Amino acid sequence: MKNRGKKEIALVASGIVLGATLAAPATGAVLTAQQSNQKIVVDGKPVQIEAYSIGGSNYCKLRDIGRAMNFSVEYDPLTNTVRIDSSAHYEDFPSAMTASRTVQLPNDESQYVPRVGDRILCDDGTEYEIKDVARWDTNVFQDGPLPPLPTPTCDWNAFSALTLPEPIVKHYSDQYGDDLFVRNVYEVRRMVYTIYNAIGEEPDAWRDGKPLCKIYTEIPPEYEPYTERFWPWRESEITDTVHACPNVRYYVDAYDFYHNGIYEYTRYCLMTI
Repeated sequence: MKNRGKKEIALVASGIVLGATLAAPATGAVLTAQQSNQKIVVDGKPVQIEAYSIGGSNYCKLRDIGRAMNFSVEYDPLTNTVRIDSSAHYEDFPSAMTASRTVQLPNDESQYVPRVGDRILCDDGTEYEIKDVARWDTNVFQDGPLPPLPTPTCDWNAFSALTLPEPIVKHYSDQYGDDLFVRNVYEVRRMVYTIYNAIGEEPDAWRDGKPLCKIYTEIPPEYEPYTERFWPWRESEITDTVHACPNVRYYVDAYDFYHNGIYEYTRYCLMTI
């Protein structure tokens, strides 16, 4: 009975993913997606599965369901086939089979790209092991790697010297799982450079050859309730804010979010005052 139940859920999930493709309007209208807050329970226990409400229906990823139900999901790009094995455990998925290693997060301007088996030293002294990075370059809203960091379209030397934040690590555990937030200094730079170029398009945002705005690469705790958070990366989230409020203080930050060892997404944080 247990295996049969797993297969049924896998087939339902496949229909959900397929429905996301077939339900797109033929007129080219854009569907908006919002994170769903519905509770998901497996065998009487709540689980955290990333779900979205699109067009009045809930959508989630087949691999997430496989992880919750403990069956394997594997994609074969050569045949464009998704293979579901209810007799194999999620932990048997090949991406999780690799040696562990402790990594040192870069404290310069270089980019840290997580790998399966990386162990990151947390703020509470524990080591957090990364088990899955399949979503690093692609997810439901992102088809591939991000472009290179922006290059100057105005005089970046006119801005105050950029002070990069420390690559801090925040670890949280509760009844829903084991979460990790790793500050992504490289993506903080992407946010700052995007602000630079957007300010360069605002003639009234300058005085005597200097920009009137101020940019900070950390968000004070007291400003957290007023912080906008978005993912994946969307340049318009930054540029629209700058063009609406060019002469303010900008606070930016970015964190890679992991749940139970699985990379979920990079969260971008923006606050203006």
